[in-house]
Amino acid sequence: MPEHAATLDDRRLLVELQSLGVRVQDERDGATVPGRRGGAGPSDAGFLYVRGLPLTVPMHAGYAQRSPYTLHIDRRGARVLRDGRYVAPAVVPPRPRFYDLSTADGVPYWKIALLHLDSVASTVVQKCIYWGTYEQCAFCGIELTRGEQTTPVKTPAQLAEVCTAARDLDGAVDVTLTTGSLNRRDRGALYISRCAAAIKEACGLPVEVQFEPPDDLAVLDEVHAAGVDAVGIHCETFDPQVLARVAPGKATTGLEGYFRTWERAVEVFGRGRVSTYVILGMGERRELIEDGCRRAVELGVYPFVVPLRPVPGTLMAGEQPPDPDYVASVYRSVSAMLAEHGLDHAAAAAGCARCQACSGLSAWERVFEKEAWRDRPVAARTA
Repeated sequence: MPEHAATLDDRRLLVELQSLGVRVQDERDGATVPGRRGGAGPSDAGFLYVRGLPLTVPMHAGYAQRSPYTLHIDRRGARVLRDGRYVAPAVVPPRPRFYDLSTADGVPYWKIALLHLDSVASTVVQKCIYWGTYEQCAFCGIELTRGEQTTPVKTPAQLAEVCTAARDLDGAVDVTLTTGSLNRRDRGALYISRCAAAIKEACGLPVEVQFEPPDDLAVLDEVHAAGVDAVGIHCETFDPQVLARVAPGKATTGLEGYFRTWERAVEVFGRGRVSTYVILGMGERRELIEDGCRRAVELGVYPFVVPLRPVPGTLMAGEQPPDPDYVASVYRSVSAMLAEHGLDHAAAAAGCARCQACSGLSAWERVFEKEAWRDRPVAARTA
């Protein structure tokens, strides 16, 4: 093994790649690394396996062009270099086969949904009531790709058709559906749940839907009745001052509004089937992040912790991603909470928490799971 490869363990490599990004040197003719430059997420990212770890890695923003990491690709394969020295092998997934198909009315499948490694994902409605107002989320690029790279509004029938093809042709194992907030009542949850029901009927894949807290929590029962397996209800940060600054529309719900929604969602969907994004690097106070994650975990909510990934074209495009050491230390803290309360990403059934490619939590989860196993009584280990 090259000398430098031995100096970076998997966890350190993962967190540095996700925070610093990579420069791409692709010597193949006409080929590209799967990913896209806009949308709701993961935006400005390429999809990779590095040392077998699933990753989405920033590639297009200015800070990624200053990264010490390079992804070098040629006909023999791919590898990751750091300051020109070999670090790790990489695998760039081939272009999904279902991307070459179109609906009967001529819409390319890739404008309806994308394959994120092994998860088919779609921003069902590519618009938001906050966009272009003072309530707009500063980190979000949901309307940047409308009409160019996506179909602005996907129908249940389109999504059922595309997800079935993704399963059959490319081995997709689950579906993630998200949307901008469409109104101030159900926030769009009912429409994307109709889409989920069509997908479940067509191909049976597990589905996570993502939406803001609805005004009436009875909406959660309707979402569950549609056959949805998991929900993502994303507060983005547990620091109320940061939330008010970067996501003023979401801040009107208030963190207590999120906790009330999560509590009911766990009752409906079960522990580990409810998740929230927690973005690091927006000026938050760490103690509030850890306190909020602990409270969420105690409820049975999976806090999906990720580094800020500033996306070109958004209000936060000029920001810098957080220091990898800070991200790693929060990963370690939150993973310990997850282990203590028996939450594991593998139980998520579908969605971002199941996939883990945008976070490093699962790498730290494995460490604490091993420690918990070692600390169990011998009789319990062999039971």
